Amino acid sequence: MSKHDDPYCLRSRLSWRLLSLQAALLLALVAVVVGALCASGFVLAERDEDRVIDVVQRALTRDAQGGLALRPTAELQQLRGDTPDLWFLVRDRQGRILTEGAVPAEFAAIGSGLDQISQARLGWQMFEDDPRKPAARMKRVETDAGNVQIITATQGRLIGAKGLFTTSLAFFGIALPGLLLMGTATFIATPMIVRRAFRGLDSAADEARRIDIHQRGARLPVDRIPLEVMPLVTAINDALGRLDQGYARHKRFVADAAHELRTPIAILNTRLESLSPGPDKTRLLEDTARLATLAEQLLDIQRLDRCGHPFTRVNLAAVAQSVAADLAPLAIAAGYELALDEPGTPIETIGDAAALERALTNLVQNAIQHGPRRGTIGIRVGKPASIEVTDEGAGIPADQREQIFEPFYRLTPLDRGAGLGLNMVREIVQLHGGHVSAAEGPDGGSCFRITLPPMRQS
Repeated sequence: MSKHDDPYCLRSRLSWRLLSLQAALLLALVAVVVGALCASGFVLAERDEDRVIDVVQRALTRDAQGGLALRPTAELQQLRGDTPDLWFLVRDRQGRILTEGAVPAEFAAIGSGLDQISQARLGWQMFEDDPRKPAARMKRVETDAGNVQIITATQGRLIGAKGLFTTSLAFFGIALPGLLLMGTATFIATPMIVRRAFRGLDSAADEARRIDIHQRGARLPVDRIPLEVMPLVTAINDALGRLDQGYARHKRFVADAAHELRTPIAILNTRLESLSPGPDKTRLLEDTARLATLAEQLLDIQRLDRCGHPFTRVNLAAVAQSVAADLAPLAIAAGYELALDEPGTPIETIGDAAALERALTNLVQNAIQHGPRRGTIGIRVGKPASIEVTDEGAGIPADQREQIFEPFYRLTPLDRGAGLGLNMVREIVQLHGGHVSAAEGPDGGSCFRITLPPMRQS
């Protein structure tokens, strides 16, 4: 079997594939969002005018002539490096001005009009709004150069590759927990959904396990079967129907053949009886007896379907007495002694008396046919509900004691038996809920034991 032919768990496969699909969709969403931002030229940035004002406030001083000047502080140097579009305007109360960067003309001329304002945000006219023109921030602060007014409209530190990476991490910090949550829900919900969807299929599988050769006409239920599996269930039901039809044709053929054989066998036996005594006559009569037994065994196959409906009380001692009386002449003629050992009290079971008689008859005939034509064949009825048939023959090898109950199995290839008798015994005993086994006899031969459920006492 190749690796691709190995069975797999549908629930696990669905869970992993759904989770993979969710992860792929999430990554695709991230890629679409980032690509759209890049294509639109949108610059991720954080508005940071207050930081600019704070840095300029700490760096502001006076030069030798009393004008405004900036000390080259580390903060100021970092601000200039982080902000390529940096601009600001500083104005003191004496009207001195210090600027850096490209100060818009609109903001350069309004400083004097805001001397009495401590802080404000300065926007653009509504009909000229432009996302590339951010609103300006004005704030009056105390510095080493005195009280001054600072105006700036910078967006602050632009987010470069490192900032974009940080932002991506923050984004994934939200996305990954969501993915884990979806994955957990998938692994919990998918088996439940699949189990509910396949509940009808489980019922069909249970029904299929109960189908055997004795339960013909059975079909798998189609209720609550998924549409994807319905063709398989329908095909199995169709196959079961064809098997039932074939089995019915087979039964009719076997029954007709057995009935047709009984008449010529009886005629042949009658004609043989009219021959003069001798070895040839004896051998021919034995051969016709085996033919008659084979025909009866074929009919027994058909009787199996009819036995056991309804079961009644059966006295196993009476069954053993009837079989012993019928087969005693045959056993004595073959050179055996037939011994019957039965208890004084009745031993009962529930079953079909005729079927149990056929089973016991097959065991005794098997001992007569395959024995050494000497010694004793014993029939013993025991408690709680068992019958044993023993002989003094060569016995059955231990490795073949299970196989001999299979149909058409023979211990030796040249055996003239049909190999149906012991299989018939097992079928009858199993129909009664019992068990038949072969073991070594007490005197070295074979011992066949039928064990049946005992009759329950009310």
